[in-house]
Amino acid sequence: MSDYSDDFLKDILQRTKVIAVVGVSMNPVRPSYYVARYLSLKGFTVIPVNPGHAGAELFGQTVRASLSEISEPVDMVDIFRRSEAVPPIVDEALAAFPNLRTVWMQIGVEHPDAAAKAQARGVDVVMNRCPKIEYQRLFGELRMGGFATGVISSKI
Repeated sequence: MSDYSDDFLKDILQRTKVIAVVGVSMNPVRPSYYVARYLSLKGFTVIPVNPGHAGAELFGQTVRASLSEISEPVDMVDIFRRSEAVPPIVDEALAAFPNLRTVWMQIGVEHPDAAAKAQARGVDVVMNRCPKIEYQRLFGELRMGGFATGVISSKI
């Protein structure tokens, strides 16, 4: 299901403080880099996860090789990997973060079985969406660029 209500998405984005981004790139032109950077600039704590860059610094955080290396609580796991790579990531996230609230799969990433497993544990799941785009759409930033967002607001 990729038909999510605005209220559902807004609630997730408002309650989330710490996001582990799996598959983040060190390359500034890659979507995973600029989405993670945007979220960090919006005040989210972004913990980058990429085994190929473990130990490097990105957005004021040390890149971790895996989710299980993160000791702090994580509210959301944002997945920038191919759909077939999702199940072990979800399994690791559920094992590593007992209070995980959201698994978010980026545009083009969907895995209904992994989603159902997370939902069975009480975790909200978003598939085939981008938190940066949704944040901009729901909190008025795209409107300033002249985009019709379908969201009515008193902001200009």
